[in-house]
Amino acid sequence: MEKLEQIFSFINEKSEQYEQKNESTYLEGVLLTLEDVLDEKIDWTFKDASKEDIRKAIQLAILKGMRKSSQPNHQMTPDTLGLLVGYFVEQFMEEKLKDGPVSILDPAVGTGNLLLTVMNMLDGKTFSTGIEVDEMLIRLAADTAELTQQPLMLYHQDALQKMLVDPVDVVVSDLPVGYYPNEDVAVDYELCALEGMSYAHHLFIEQSINYSKEGAFLFFLVPVNLFESEQSKELHKYLKKNAWIQAVIQLPDGLFANKTLEKSILILQKQSKVHRAPREVLLAKVPSMSNKQALAAFFEKVRIWKDNK
Repeated sequence: MEKLEQIFSFINEKSEQYEQKNESTYLEGVLLTLEDVLDEKIDWTFKDASKEDIRKAIQLAILKGMRKSSQPNHQMTPDTLGLLVGYFVEQFMEEKLKDGPVSILDPAVGTGNLLLTVMNMLDGKTFSTGIEVDEMLIRLAADTAELTQQPLMLYHQDALQKMLVDPVDVVVSDLPVGYYPNEDVAVDYELCALEGMSYAHHLFIEQSINYSKEGAFLFFLVPVNLFESEQSKELHKYLKKNAWIQAVIQLPDGLFANKTLEKSILILQKQSKVHRAPREVLLAKVPSMSNKQALAAFFEKVRIWKDNK
């Protein structure tokens, strides 16, 4: 068995034991298993495993648990999207990464899968902060970060309220989509809806820009209809004033089982006096991940755009 399968089998077996013994859910069993490993209550024989094998094995166990419990706020960013976001972070931050580690923020970190995928890709070149309101998800993120030995500081709070976070070089986030229920908080945002409830994903974009350095890059997974929704006019106006749209990347057909859940990658740069807007926005579509020739052509298109921007 490959190391990844061995680690998953180990976590799966212990989690199922917890599920049967303690009347806990399988997902809670995963959390208890990871905490037992970290507390050295059970022997962890995978010290030589790669960070990616550990992350992927934990991800598989968490996915199994999420399918069993099916809570709407328990979602995980698929690896394909994490790897694509990581690729774009690497491309856009290439020069900055040569100068030393960059700071990354994920204001909706969840289980940490997207952020830790990016951190593993740029291993040793990042230090990160994650914010998450769900206690179960943030504990899973903390345990995964510790087992993969990634420098990740986590805060358990609503990221749309004031945060104790210094401005960062990079933001990555799979934005929570929907209406934000706390109107007392939303009213302090420029993107607060004039009537009715505000879109949480719009407020997350504004908050992310607030906590970014001048010239910072922001990489968001957003709904495909982001710029066509009823509140999109205000979003356009806000972005024109505060950020430059660098790229809008369509994702491969068939990546999302439900068309209403389809997303794109939106790449922004916070405006600054020492940088300038790109000559043209990169508009591209990622081909099927199994089509190597088309993928190579896609990456070449990105490279040419980057050289000329």
